[in-house]
Amino acid sequence: MSDKPVINKHNYSLKEIAVRLVGMTKGQRGFIVFATIASIVGNLSQMGLMGFGAAFILSCAGRLGAGSPWGWGAAMAVCSVLIGVMRYIEGFASHVAAYNLLAAMRTKFFNKLRKLSPAIMTEKETGDIVSVAIGDIDTIESFFAHTIGPMFTVILLPVAALIIAGFVHPVYVLALIPIYVITSVLIPLAGMKAGRNIGTAYRKGLGGLKSFILESVFGLKDIQIYSQGHNRSTEVKNKSIELNKIDHKKTIHRQLISALPTFFVYLARIMIIFLVFGLTIQDPAKINWVIILSFVVSASFSSTQSLISVVSSLTDTFAAAERLFDIEDRTPAVIEEDDAKELKEARECVWQDVSFSYGANDIFKNMDMEIKPGDKVGIVGESGIGKSTFLRLLLRFWDVDSGSIRISGQDIRDVTVKSLRDNIAMVEQTAFVYEDSVANNIAIGVPEASREDIKKAADRAGISGVIERLPDGYDTMLGEYGISLSGGEVQRLGIARAMLKNPDIIVMDEPTSNLDVFNEKLIVKTLEEEFKDKIIIIVSHRRSTLTFCNKVFRVRDKRMEAV
Repeated sequence: MSDKPVINKHNYSLKEIAVRLVGMTKGQRGFIVFATIASIVGNLSQMGLMGFGAAFILSCAGRLGAGSPWGWGAAMAVCSVLIGVMRYIEGFASHVAAYNLLAAMRTKFFNKLRKLSPAIMTEKETGDIVSVAIGDIDTIESFFAHTIGPMFTVILLPVAALIIAGFVHPVYVLALIPIYVITSVLIPLAGMKAGRNIGTAYRKGLGGLKSFILESVFGLKDIQIYSQGHNRSTEVKNKSIELNKIDHKKTIHRQLISALPTFFVYLARIMIIFLVFGLTIQDPAKINWVIILSFVVSASFSSTQSLISVVSSLTDTFAAAERLFDIEDRTPAVIEEDDAKELKEARECVWQDVSFSYGANDIFKNMDMEIKPGDKVGIVGESGIGKSTFLRLLLRFWDVDSGSIRISGQDIRDVTVKSLRDNIAMVEQTAFVYEDSVANNIAIGVPEASREDIKKAADRAGISGVIERLPDGYDTMLGEYGISLSGGEVQRLGIARAMLKNPDIIVMDEPTSNLDVFNEKLIVKTLEEEFKDKIIIIVSHRRSTLTFCNKVFRVRDKRMEAV
């Protein structure tokens, strides 16, 4: 069943991505400015080292007139120290800023996912979202740590070289401008545009491969049971081959972007030699300055070399940023109004003329239903007909297309999502188990709960005996995704969470599907005896689970029909 669309996929220009990434640096601009200044000073020092080096050689040869060459040597030493110190400062400051920004980005991304869920989880594969949250955000680090500084130096160093060249001879300026424009502007821009689709395809393919492998690992037991191991590994191989083809294109693009500017840089250095030769013949008196300038100009191309490295990585960086922004810019399926009120209690529930659809697939049409305080309601019907959707609409995972759902007389669209869900506990067929202690897993909805209350909830859910047999009891650390528990134990753990929360409404989606008869009867008895004043809504294919319900409805013809 497809999900209701969140919003259409965005299309971002390279300029939009770059401007947005720069805008994200607001909280770390002190570090970034510091790193950029260090980058500029370091590169200028490299130009100075070469220029002072040329002066030192000419002085030793007696070409600069009177004076000791050691003054030039001292200037070289200062530049050498500055290069090392500035490189360290640049690296340190830029990475501090980058890692702080990555931490903020991950937090923002998780908060956005909370608002988009569960709709986004049915639209995108879990592995692809994990790939964005970890891989893509990590890839963006190179923009913050290695791009902003070189972008400034690639402008300032050629400008400095051109100013110096202007004092020596205008021919130098006219000869250098085309080289700087080609290597520092035209090739990088053309490279980023040419590689954009390749980078996007690679990030998307990588996310798909990670999702497929993640799915294969979690489903390994079923893969083995049905002897699909060979077929699955063949699919992994085929997907890897497809990704390698894209990576091959990306490698060719990266090498081309690296080779072209390098070619023009060395061409410029050859041109400089001929310029020196020509200017020396034309005006022998300026030979010393022409030679010094030649060294300085050669050093100015270091910024171009840095930019080459940056541009080759921006293909991946911009593609990763586009995938991140595409999720961040989606409009949630449920939007809380600014003036939403708190839901103090959840008593009666009324569905009035409710219609809801997934795209063109109608699930409910003009459906009416009323649940009074203390009602125990069973929901039955064919698979895929909308029973689980009915529960999720009550929790406002999606909004109804028309009509209204009211709790205690308030339209749930007029109350805060948090207060709505604080008054409702949901038990799904399979509970998610965190890599944490048993006690913390049970108390996820009530973190401040006492150990006594946690044990009482576990006892009500019929799992206390299992927990007490674990090595460290309630302090036992559960394995990743609850692999140390059986399906029935995981289900009872989820029921314990709901019982600890003790809300006004409990909704349960196939809560006993993995339980044996004994534990099913225990859960039913607990619900019947200890939650008499609560509204309980249970979706189940097991008639035995619904024996305590005073109302049973069947989903039929997009409405609720009393049984």
